[in-house]
Amino acid sequence: MKLKDSRILVTGGSSGIGKATASLLAESGARVAITGRDPDKLKKTADEMGVVSIDLDQSRYEDIPVKLPTAVKELGGLDVLINNAGIGAPGAMGELTAEKFERVFSVNVFGLALLTQEAVKIFKGQDYGHIVNVASTAAINGYPGGSVYGASKFALRGMSQCWQKELRKHNIRVMLINPSEVPTAFGRADRSERAEVERKLTSVEIAHAIISALEMDDRGFIPELSIWATNP
Repeated sequence: MKLKDSRILVTGGSSGIGKATASLLAESGARVAITGRDPDKLKKTADEMGVVSIDLDQSRYEDIPVKLPTAVKELGGLDVLINNAGIGAPGAMGELTAEKFERVFSVNVFGLALLTQEAVKIFKGQDYGHIVNVASTAAINGYPGGSVYGASKFALRGMSQCWQKELRKHNIRVMLINPSEVPTAFGRADRSERAEVERKLTSVEIAHAIISALEMDDRGFIPELSIWATNP
């Protein structure tokens, strides 16, 4: 697809991977909107990048059918949904609770799916669209203490595969991106960004991977792409 003048919604766009992706997309000439749960931080970030801000906590399911049309109106349409918003919770065996699963799945799985469903209505109507789901290498390889977060990303991987088979006939490309460890604000209560670590990935590498996948000609798509640090 051509990025210039395309209409793109990036969830979780006020920091980390979402912010880096939105910034590079805007620099490429796309019309971009970002979502986030902290209205002040979201507005500040959006203003700095020259993009649209949409205050949305996708765990509040009732807000999704209201806020997505707002984003579409601000952008003048919708060509791409990048599902980047996500949260985590540590959960070793013996520490698992229903509340942890419900909190993480409400954002990473349920809210994401309901938001995507609303976007798909638009994409089907125009017989064209692109969905990028940002998962994790935790979606393909479990790790100690990852029962909650890993399960949510395994679920996202499974949903992505189902959507790929369901939506191709509508010219809708569904792509799954699996970053390995990236120091960001993820998991921090105050949402402050972690410092970059030499040899570990940064948000920019993931943003580059997302954009490269989108820029492939529409006749093809990359179903799944994992990004590893070369020598961490």
